[in-house]
Amino acid sequence: MKKLLVIAGLCTVTALSGCSKDNGKNDVYEESGNTINVNNKRHELYNEGAGRSIRNASTNYGFVRHQKSPLMNDNTANDHYTALDREQLANIISKYSANIHHVNDVATLVTDQEVLIAYRTDTKNRNLTADQVKKTAFSVVPRYYHVYVTDNATLMRDVQNLASLDSNSRHARSTVNSVIKQMLKSPQGARLNASEDENGRTPDDLDIKNTPNANNKNYNNTKSLDKNTNGGGKNTNMNNSK
Repeated sequence: MKKLLVIAGLCTVTALSGCSKDNGKNDVYEESGNTINVNNKRHELYNEGAGRSIRNASTNYGFVRHQKSPLMNDNTANDHYTALDREQLANIISKYSANIHHVNDVATLVTDQEVLIAYRTDTKNRNLTADQVKKTAFSVVPRYYHVYVTDNATLMRDVQNLASLDSNSRHARSTVNSVIKQMLKSPQGARLNASEDENGRTPDDLDIKNTPNANNKNYNNTKSLDKNTNGGGKNTNMNNSK
């Protein structure tokens, strides 16, 4: 009888060990070290090419939690930025923007640091519409991005042509900046806050040699920035006149 009990006990321990290993394989956090996906039973929802009925089937909220790796000098977090699908972001921004009242056609380009949006509109309040389109883009991309908009429909082709550029090519940056300068002749909406201009740029971002100034303005008037913002309470030369 004692032998039977010992054998039964060993079998139970072995079974529990096997289950533990299987659960470890199925646990997203254990595998990646920095991601917890609560609703991970609907993998098909992440497939953009899935049928509409499948993608719209779930009524659950979406939740993902990211944690830094506990290993010293592990730069896994840097992969978050390189994993951005810029074409998918452009697709989402264009779709959302086309739903805005008076916006009928939208062309969006997403680079490694900015969003360029050209749209066709019949609005009577150009600045309000520009603000709505711009903030739609800001709600989609990472916060370090800058957003430029234009209701000059002729620039839609220029924005489209930029898509053929290689971001690592020699003249890519100067070509993008050239289009941005033309876009800044159009309304850019309201200033975001005390330390960021209409396009989401701080004084530290304003490098005249490499990138165009926001709204083509001359930053020659002193404006005190909020101490709690990126400006650190320092005075900077910014003209906030409309």
